[in-house]
Amino acid sequence: MKSLANEFFSTMAKGAESHQSENSDQYDLVVNGIKDERDVSRQVALVEEMVASGVDAIVIAPADSKVLVPALRRAIEAGVIVVNIDNRLDVEVLKQEGVSIPFVGPDNMAGAKKVGDHLAANRKGDKVAILEGIRTSYNAQQRLKGFEAAMQEAGMEIVSSQSADWEMSRANTVASSMLSEHPEISGILAANDSMALGAIAAVKGAGRAGEVQIVGFDNISAIRQAIEDGKVLATADQHGDQLAVFGIEAALEQIQSQASGSDVSIEDVETPVDLITAEILSQP
Repeated sequence: MKSLANEFFSTMAKGAESHQSENSDQYDLVVNGIKDERDVSRQVALVEEMVASGVDAIVIAPADSKVLVPALRRAIEAGVIVVNIDNRLDVEVLKQEGVSIPFVGPDNMAGAKKVGDHLAANRKGDKVAILEGIRTSYNAQQRLKGFEAAMQEAGMEIVSSQSADWEMSRANTVASSMLSEHPEISGILAANDSMALGAIAAVKGAGRAGEVQIVGFDNISAIRQAIEDGKVLATADQHGDQLAVFGIEAALEQIQSQASGSDVSIEDVETPVDLITAEILSQP
């Protein structure tokens, strides 16, 4: 996985571990993650370590959509089944490397569009800013497109769009600068909930709590509380606790397929992504 410092990925790990404990007769599980979302070289090294240790399958949420592909190609050549979750690997690089890796995950653009549409429908103004994820990540690119589509459709102006590398502290710094440079900002669309938390701190620091609406993506527990407290308007739930499970089940299916001699390739699987608002959280 990516950074285990991010609650979304620690939740993903717990979901995988829970699934394994309930299916301990079917497979053994090794959980790994990197400390920093940008530490792509460490994630490449983890892939190589797992191959060397003799695993049968790797389920990966890549920190970078392009850089991980050669390492995963080598894993496949070594006989390891690879399933891509969360952040889709780059299609062109996969073609260049001559490999096909199934993607199991949500439509990030559609999820971000739902969140953006909700902000537009409840807006306090027409000027917004976007906190992007790491720009080489496919899911960051798709969420940006979803936000942009929602704002364009609603006739709202994006006055600033910058990357905060998925990180809370970086988002606090970037959002603070945005609010200082563009005091007319009435909404901030954050491509993940960690950055939304940073935006909350920035808005508070600017003395604009209650004036600037914030939306996120991931539905971590801290954001659910912030939604209930009125500090965040909405987020998108891509069911992180189940995302790794969907990938694991796809990998197990492929292992069983190979064992039976049929060796049927895994197809891409689109998983759910749902809008989360205060109204939804208040439902029993």
